[in-house]
Amino acid sequence: MALPDFTPRVGNDPKSVVIHLTTGTGMEIEWKDGHRSVYTFAFLRDACPCALCEEERTKARRKPGEAAKLAPGALPMFKAAVKALSAEAVGKYALKFSWNDKHDLGIYSWFYLREVCPCPECAAGRG
Repeated sequence: MALPDFTPRVGNDPKSVVIHLTTGTGMEIEWKDGHRSVYTFAFLRDACPCALCEEERTKARRKPGEAAKLAPGALPMFKAAVKALSAEAVGKYALKFSWNDKHDLGIYSWFYLREVCPCPECAAGRG
């Protein structure tokens, strides 16, 4: 398996970042190369890059940002809408969110956020 290339690139650096904590709608990033990414908080929570979430996704064969599937025959339970309670910068390379489900382990690097961009163009490029 090839290791990711973390070489700094213009496309991996944000020009502007807007996090909509008050409205709870998510986050928008305009990248220095002109690309624009829009992430819902539900997508970001399901894409959490921490080791625990990554292991859970791998076992369930889910991609980052893909919601967990209900087991066959299981009844859906009420689950509060995903909401970021706070967001903070981690150095100059990442963001960290505190979620309403008490989870706060994931560090979302700019590289990772660009890699999991949910826009149709980026999703098609991942296959």
